[in-house]
Amino acid sequence: MSDTIGGVTTRQAGPGDAVAGVRPRWVVLPESVEEIAATLRACAERDLAVVPAGGGTKLHWAPPPERCDVLLDLCCMNEVLEHAAGDLVVRAQAGVTMGALAGVLASEGQELALDVPFAEDATVGGTLATGGPAGPRAFRYGTARDLLIGITVVLSDGTIARSGGKVVKNVAGYDLGKLFTGSYGTLGVIAEATFRLHPLPPGRRWVVARLDDPAKAAGLAASQAEPSAVEIDRPAPDAPITLAALVEGTAAAGRAAALRDVIGAGEVTEEPPPWWGRILADEVVIELRFPPAATAAVLDAAGPTGMALRGSPVRGRLLLESARAMEEGELAAAVARLRAEVEAAGGRVRVLAAPYAKVDRWGQVGSLPLMRRVKERFDPGRRMSPGRYVGGV
Repeated sequence: MSDTIGGVTTRQAGPGDAVAGVRPRWVVLPESVEEIAATLRACAERDLAVVPAGGGTKLHWAPPPERCDVLLDLCCMNEVLEHAAGDLVVRAQAGVTMGALAGVLASEGQELALDVPFAEDATVGGTLATGGPAGPRAFRYGTARDLLIGITVVLSDGTIARSGGKVVKNVAGYDLGKLFTGSYGTLGVIAEATFRLHPLPPGRRWVVARLDDPAKAAGLAASQAEPSAVEIDRPAPDAPITLAALVEGTAAAGRAAALRDVIGAGEVTEEPPPWWGRILADEVVIELRFPPAATAAVLDAAGPTGMALRGSPVRGRLLLESARAMEEGELAAAVARLRAEVEAAGGRVRVLAAPYAKVDRWGQVGSLPLMRRVKERFDPGRRMSPGRYVGGV
């Protein structure tokens, strides 16, 4: 093999390029949408499996690929292509880090209202491809999928397709933005994305308090203070729960004080608590989704895992995190028990990160036949991140 694939710069892969433990043979470094397309055409001719990568912050999430010949590293696609400040729209290449994008937008008094874990290194493409988890302010602004208004992707045969904002070519019948968000690179490569923006709020205040009754957190959603986010943190099953609520906009300090009075305790601060919007330990990460009314039952179900817990009871989204490499049997049993109890409360459990390939990450998925048909439509040769998605898609 030469030092190029499809005429694009290539290097031999090293141990640090492994995807969930699977080491590729080559790393390709495209610098444009056209170079991604040329690479995928060449890989199709040689039947080489491709895994796209951004900042690498979540490459260990999802199951390992069945095979990985080429790691498509998008680090060189790191330009903000267009910022239409008057229209509150930005278009960026997939390799732009969320931290760099935030700096560009802040200079114009705007932001992409996502609180992304590992924001300094996580990329636009990786944030979309993994589909979350959504940060605290998703309660008010929505997720990356909600703020995405246009996308450019490259399919497994090298076809370039666009949908939404800045439309050039659509794949008939498919909303590419929704399909590719959370697809873990199994349908193609996200090359560019266009997002809807928001003005930076004139003020921000957090109310931080110890919480005795989890039901109080859910009740804050309808507060006249209009919080942008309501989060809880429990570092251990026997530790007290800390509540943090964010108030943004005009008169933020006064509204936060009113919210503190509703809670009946706590302090108003200009800075968030250190755990706010972060994943602090990601050897094992489990996402719980549930009706907000079931918060107390879900907290009880999570206790026996011994894992740290944080997230949003008002959205019905919590994360369990562990820095400890749990034994495979221990983790599998914990996930099975947790899944049974959370599903009984009307929720779902998804394992985002785990060091074991055989742990059931997804549980029962009713739409699996449809997902397999979509995979067949977009990647009939199973060359794009094969096996990384639910059901081995």
